[in-house]
Amino acid sequence: MARLICLVAGLLLASIANGRTLAQRIDDHLAEPRFAAASWGVSVVSLDDGRTVYAHDAGRLLLPASTAKLYTAAFALDRLGADYRTHTDVLMSGELRKGRLRGDLVLRGGGDPTLAGSAWADRLAATVRDRGIRRVDGAVVGDDTVFAGPPIGNGWEASDLQAYYGAQAGGLDIDENTMTATVSAGGVAVQPEDAAVAIALDPATPFEVYRAPGTATVHVLGADGERLPSRTSRLSLPDPALTAARRLRAALESQGVRVDGEARSVLWPVTAPEGETIASWPSPPLATILREGLKRSQNLYLQSVFLLSAPAPNDQRGGSAEDRASAALAAWLAARGIGPTSTTMVEGTGLSRHDLTTAASLTHLLATMDASPLAALWRGLLPVAGVDGTLANRMRDTAAQGNVVAKTGSMSFVNALAGYVTTKDGQRLAFAIVLNNYRAPQRSAEPVKPVSAEVDAIAVMLAETTERL
Repeated sequence: MARLICLVAGLLLASIANGRTLAQRIDDHLAEPRFAAASWGVSVVSLDDGRTVYAHDAGRLLLPASTAKLYTAAFALDRLGADYRTHTDVLMSGELRKGRLRGDLVLRGGGDPTLAGSAWADRLAATVRDRGIRRVDGAVVGDDTVFAGPPIGNGWEASDLQAYYGAQAGGLDIDENTMTATVSAGGVAVQPEDAAVAIALDPATPFEVYRAPGTATVHVLGADGERLPSRTSRLSLPDPALTAARRLRAALESQGVRVDGEARSVLWPVTAPEGETIASWPSPPLATILREGLKRSQNLYLQSVFLLSAPAPNDQRGGSAEDRASAALAAWLAARGIGPTSTTMVEGTGLSRHDLTTAASLTHLLATMDASPLAALWRGLLPVAGVDGTLANRMRDTAAQGNVVAKTGSMSFVNALAGYVTTKDGQRLAFAIVLNNYRAPQRSAEPVKPVSAEVDAIAVMLAETTERL
């Protein structure tokens, strides 16, 4: 006990010697000359009594980057429930006679973003075989029509669309809708092998692996066909529904079910093919999808959840699934005191340059969720500083390690962090730190800090403080 008292006294003396309060130290950090042209929004709220204990432009609209995923996750948990599951179905479209299907098998996606590998295809193929089907005259058709609207989010930039983090979110997803192209002296190898792409070697320089949005050709630039530098690039998959259909077709063939036609896909706005459901593969529970999606900041997962949360269309409420989800989220937030002038979400990930929020709105949401029956589950979805997810390598060996539980956000000229921390005095806080329009100095006598470290510095101050705020 005496040792503990001495430790606390030492910390207090150090704080007094420093002569600066927590608010002053945060102000000093924000006022550093390198941030002169940048915009900060900071909000810190005590969860013990609801008071705002620190604010800096907390009502300024800023780009949230992936901290926007907090809105999607909270909305989906309330609307769908933690145990909600969607499913991927196989439909028999045609007449079955003596083991021969005179028609197609339809692989209908239900928006499960976790479908990967081949276990699901093997299981569905076995079920199809158990139904007595031994031959399919038609094809395996990948049905990606469940979500009305284009498969990319509102406001996603064209330059993001070939990247793995800009992978489209449709009804029928596979392998996170990504592929790898490995270039080596032996040529170009694509994984998965059933990816619906073509390879084009192009002597243009400099070396680059590129797939133009809306095309299925991967260009290997700077290649002469003989000497290729070794590199692996992860790209978005152009037609996930076709790749998934090919995988099911291969699984059927391996189990002795002959399929005469080549796999193909149908995409919105084509009308979905009809048929009798004969097999189904369930998704993980929503809470599992959200945990993986928030820990890794996985855009496909959160955009899929956003679309799954959309109300069904009716005479008064039509439009795309994304538009309906956006309107429903806006109404949900407004009912909890977060109006459209302080938060606008047009998609579910924060990748869009059309999403805007204030730091105060983020802490309002965090406080609301902390007071809900889902509080423990909710916190368990978020990365932990120095431990896991996108915070695994951040704030290590500080008072924030294992203490700060928060969602990260990062895109060009944007960095953000929003979550929870407990001070050394035991005070529970919700915080949001959003930095926009900041470009780190390119040349400096001192080592240049990662932009995330500039944001983390404030979270560490909160964790270290012994003040009663």
